[in-house]
Amino acid sequence: MSRPVIAVTTSQRSGWRIFPLVRFNLWLAGARAVRWGVGRPADLGAVDGLIIGGGDDVGPELYGGVLGVSATLDRARDDLERGLATEALELGVPVLGICRGAQMMNVAFGGTLDQNAWQTFGKAEKIKTILPKRDVEVVADTHLARICGPAPMRVNALHTQAVQALGAGLRVAARDTHGMIQAIERRADPFAVGVQWHPEHLFYARRQRLLFSALVAAAGAYRDARAQVDAALENA
Repeated sequence: MSRPVIAVTTSQRSGWRIFPLVRFNLWLAGARAVRWGVGRPADLGAVDGLIIGGGDDVGPELYGGVLGVSATLDRARDDLERGLATEALELGVPVLGICRGAQMMNVAFGGTLDQNAWQTFGKAEKIKTILPKRDVEVVADTHLARICGPAPMRVNALHTQAVQALGAGLRVAARDTHGMIQAIERRADPFAVGVQWHPEHLFYARRQRLLFSALVAAAGAYRDARAQVDAALENA
């Protein structure tokens, strides 16, 4: 059977170097990646899953934040990804949010962001590196715990913002040792998990690859269910 197709949204600034990494991780997990972004075709009906990727800050006007705090904004990308997150929920398309993607998931579902997370959690050393330097505690009895295991993990950190108030239907799946939210997820189907770190850089770590495997498994199930519905309609 052909590989599930996963759309990956990217930054106009950094997508050229990040997309190949995400594509590699999806290939390892058994899927095929297509790159989406501002000015590129984006049709959820043509794919089996969605990754909302990292990069630019989410525009504060989307959640009542303060203009002028964020340094790298892309309003067109905000509009695209917020629409995709909402539509994916309506259609049942599985979603993995990476860093900004987790934040956008939260905002699309009505949540807010902390624009100065490292100041809010003042005892937390500000870390910006692709290396695994941040300790994260996985919440028990969550999808993330079932995917990656409940043991603490060490991840990377490239973000300045963080999830603050949770969006509708979401719960915390992981926090760092200072209490900052590091992963969120939908309580119910469809599959929607957002991580604040960048697992695409940690492809050598089995638990990080499992995030992509879980998305691909959910995408395959979604594709099969959609095919069954289409077949039933044709035979009706």
